[in-house]
Amino acid sequence: MKRSLAERLAILSDAAKYDASCASSGTVKRDSGTSGGLGSTEGSGICHAYAPDGRCISLLKILLTNFCIYDCAYCVNRSSSNVERARFTPEEVIWLTLEFYRRNYIEGLFLSSGIIRSSDYTMEEMVRIVRELRVTHAFRGYIHLKSIPEASPRLMEEAGLYADRLSLNIELPTDNGISRFAPEKKPANIRRSMADLRLKIEAAGEPTLKSKKRQRFVPAGQSTQMIVGADGASDATILATSGRLYSSYGLTRVYYSAFSPIPDSSKNLPLIKPPLMREHRLYQADWLYRFYGFGIDEITANQAGGMLDLNLDPKLAWALANRAEFPVDINRAERERLLRVPGLGTKTVKAIVSVRRFRRLRLDDLSRLGVSIKKVQSFISAEGWSPRRLLDRPDLRAMFEPQPEQLSLL
Repeated sequence: MKRSLAERLAILSDAAKYDASCASSGTVKRDSGTSGGLGSTEGSGICHAYAPDGRCISLLKILLTNFCIYDCAYCVNRSSSNVERARFTPEEVIWLTLEFYRRNYIEGLFLSSGIIRSSDYTMEEMVRIVRELRVTHAFRGYIHLKSIPEASPRLMEEAGLYADRLSLNIELPTDNGISRFAPEKKPANIRRSMADLRLKIEAAGEPTLKSKKRQRFVPAGQSTQMIVGADGASDATILATSGRLYSSYGLTRVYYSAFSPIPDSSKNLPLIKPPLMREHRLYQADWLYRFYGFGIDEITANQAGGMLDLNLDPKLAWALANRAEFPVDINRAERERLLRVPGLGTKTVKAIVSVRRFRRLRLDDLSRLGVSIKKVQSFISAEGWSPRRLLDRPDLRAMFEPQPEQLSLL
């Protein structure tokens, strides 16, 4: 059945919604106003649109095709799935990107694809698209390319010359899970591709002997995605895998995507999707690991079954389980200890360290910095303030838990 371009766009944009790896921050600044060409991007990111489920969509986010030779049980586009199929030609993707940009609908492109014919064939089609956009049409907007792990190193390297970010999705947090639900995928090959990409990114970051300039190669780094709730892995297992990926392959981001039940799926998959709050808690824990100096084992040590508390954010849950670490004197404590106080973010801690050189801080000073006094007052001491017996209250946890809501009978 021959479908119109609009019909295929509807199918392939909808099919792309399951990939969460579409943030556009972290790239280098490019401006067509000063260097010619079409489009521009800022290093601070261009996210500006949101999907109905709350995910941010800043780009024209489509699949080249939702045909796939693989039969991954958790994927709606698997070869055995009874979904409408569609496919773009490379020329159509290029035209859509340019025309959507000219109409101010988008500021960049996120391109993924099912695997057709072979990994190399699919990757070659995708590289052709980004090469044409950059070289022929001088497109300077943001491009995020979902790479095919089994593709040849040559194609991966060429993709890195044109894309701002490349993602290689690990999909599930354990090798056993991948073997069970996606037997055609080889975790070792995915990790090998990640390692090769890291080496190329690091090599490009070194100045050349002749020009002393650094080569432009995937300036926004590489990322990956893990599906949450498909294989029964605990939050502790998911975060441990994330920690290894960050440290071993220098990833810019690990994205977490709550599993969505799909039609005609395997009986081994859950029938009910996990709460989106679980996905949110994983992002918060990921942030603690990357920017707040927490170890993965610290975040999950006191959580039953290795699952993060859905009622409390991970830092607050840790603080309640480690009350002996508090109160923290905001006028004397080092930055690392301040970062562990619930309610204090990195910018607030930087401001505290800067201001306290000139004067001693009081509780109301934190309020002026936008800090939630209700959240921090139990865990800090300040000029004229001591938490006294707040930390010893048996109902301290109840003070932070969300209040129960009356359900409607209608």
